[in-house]
Amino acid sequence: MPTQPVSAPIAPGATPNGSAEERRAQGRSLRDTVPFNAHAAWQPESDRPDPVERVLANNAGRQERLVPLRMARMAVSPFAFLRGAANVMAWDLARTPSIGHHVMIDGDAHLNNFGLFRTPRQDVVFDLNDFDETIVAPWEWDLKRLTASINVAARENGVDASGREHAVRTACAGYRTTMSALWQIPAYDIWQMRSYASVLHIEAPVTLNSAEKATIAKAVERAMKRSHATMLARVAEPYGKSWRFREDPPILTRLDAAETNHVIQGLRGYMQTIAGEWRTMLERYDLVDVAHRVVGVGSVGTRAYLVLLLGRAHGDPLFMQVKEGIVPAAAPFVPAMPEPFSHQGRRVVHGQRLLQSSSDPLLGWTTISGRDFYVRQMKNMRGSIPVDWLHGATFDFYAWCLGLLLARAHARTGDAALIAGYCGSSDRLDTAYAQWAELYGTQTVADHAAFVQAIAQGRVKAAPPEEN
Repeated sequence: MPTQPVSAPIAPGATPNGSAEERRAQGRSLRDTVPFNAHAAWQPESDRPDPVERVLANNAGRQERLVPLRMARMAVSPFAFLRGAANVMAWDLARTPSIGHHVMIDGDAHLNNFGLFRTPRQDVVFDLNDFDETIVAPWEWDLKRLTASINVAARENGVDASGREHAVRTACAGYRTTMSALWQIPAYDIWQMRSYASVLHIEAPVTLNSAEKATIAKAVERAMKRSHATMLARVAEPYGKSWRFREDPPILTRLDAAETNHVIQGLRGYMQTIAGEWRTMLERYDLVDVAHRVVGVGSVGTRAYLVLLLGRAHGDPLFMQVKEGIVPAAAPFVPAMPEPFSHQGRRVVHGQRLLQSSSDPLLGWTTISGRDFYVRQMKNMRGSIPVDWLHGATFDFYAWCLGLLLARAHARTGDAALIAGYCGSSDRLDTAYAQWAELYGTQTVADHAAFVQAIAQGRVKAAPPEEN
């Protein structure tokens, strides 16, 4: 069972009590309450729910026609299962040790939820980029989801146990040493930090050769080529003097008139949730089409609309995603967030603005047909490094960067001094998390196998495999 907090959790935005040195000392003292080796253990409890049943329960409220596609995507591999089964892992994490310090967590900080995107100043930065599961909860839950994902992805890349251990230890070291630096930095300076696309310049204890540097540079280059203009030709076609979406069922499908009108009405409400200057900018665009677009793995079955707007200048497309916000997987295990964050779209926007170093200025929320949604730009120079590209030093370097980014995100709402004091300067915490990730990685492989078997037995209905 989780260790009870020694004091009330510090809510995002609250001012920590005591000096930074005192809070750091308090963090060190918590090692007596929650020793590092407590994090190393993993064994499913006797009352652990059937993971297949947990996945099926999570399909409630989703669009039934898309549930088989979600099941098929989760069945592809243990890593895909991990991505889609956030509610399985949330139950498990709620029963792991914690020092009781709550921050705004991403809630789904697996290694595919970091990526490259363009800032309002047209720079390309590297950061967290998915916040559907964001919530106030123990900081350890994000770090454990990240390290588990590194272990499972490494398995699929053929990395042996020693290599998996090294990658996870490197990620933890990135988190721990970054937090150790951040507790001494003014809060204003932390909120101004960015990690630009020149990620090769991040100081990490990993040396990359020219081929490994080229792997990362290739991913950055590919992301920089993505824009609203390049997306237009991929998903739309000329229609008279305008454009409309090109249907590609079940991924991209047209809406009937009533549903289209509901989305448009929702966008009017959304406009009131963004800054006035950006409302003025959007008024320079005309909405020309709306479609439903399937995205991701865990999100499949939720309602997600793609909106095409055209500016009055020639060749000026703007794509917006209107995505349903659902109750996060960790919600049953932590205190409810205060109003007004019972609106799931507003919760996502709030979490993203707190955790991300430079958020989309068009990020906002709305309600459509009684359901909560958030709205953001779609695919504006966004990209990630494909998991199957990661091997050896490249994997270790990437893991270090993810640990660094996660620490910086947590430091924006948490007490960096307290966390740094607890984590310490030795590698003992890294070792514990590596042991835990290996055990939980094995658990994920077993859960995935049970899921695939349930599909074979007809207990779970899955769509035919998708073509690459």
